[in-house]
Amino acid sequence: MARRCELTGRGVQTGNNVSHANNKTRRRFLPNLQQITLVSEKLQRGFRFRATPYGVRCVEHAGGLDAFLLKTSDLDLPLEALAVKRQLLKIAA
Repeated sequence: MARRCELTGRGVQTGNNVSHANNKTRRRFLPNLQQITLVSEKLQRGFRFRATPYGVRCVEHAGGLDAFLLKTSDLDLPLEALAVKRQLLKIAA
């Protein structure tokens, strides 16, 4: 399973561990993924996502899952969120 936020697409970053002697070794910065359930008002059901706290804040700032998905372009959404967005667009049509 990929270490990637299913709402925003944030993933693993890389950097250096720097010792006291200024030795540099590569390391990975893993995202803080949480298993959350977000409820869609239009579809009247919950969807489970592995998301970062930043992704949850983005959803809350947009006004909920439906508003976040409809506002965000398809190119910026991962496949898991894009599937939910397609269901929302099918209901709206």
